[in-house]
Amino acid sequence: MTELTFGWITPVLSYVMACVGSALGLRCMVRALSATGRSRRHWLVNGAMAIGTGIWTMHFIAMMGFGVTGSEIRYDVPLTVLSLLVAIAVVGIGVFAVGYLVPRRSPCSSAASSPAWASPPCTTPEWRRSASKSTAGIL
Repeated sequence: MTELTFGWITPVLSYVMACVGSALGLRCMVRALSATGRSRRHWLVNGAMAIGTGIWTMHFIAMMGFGVTGSEIRYDVPLTVLSLLVAIAVVGIGVFAVGYLVPRRSPCSSAASSPAWASPPCTTPEWRRSASKSTAGIL
């Protein structure tokens, strides 16, 4: 039997964390688009870290709140940290594509950034699931 171990607090908290990470990241993007040079790059890095961490945190909190009755779930720490770095890196590709192509009004900016924006929500849960170990068996 699967259950929400901590009730509805973990899904709600994971949603709030995703919203906070997205809001911070998008605010950094706004500042980056008005900046130039190294300042732009630093704002884009901050935006990528905020959005990537927000996505990762959302999934991690939700998974921490999931339990299987009669079994123990453990997480492989190095693989879990690697999943965070992958989320930040992939979001960074999209952030830098938007940050450097949008100001030039390039038609390629959407095409270049779309796969990068879509990848972390698709890949992060897979990395996290492979990092979790359960003693549950299939009946």
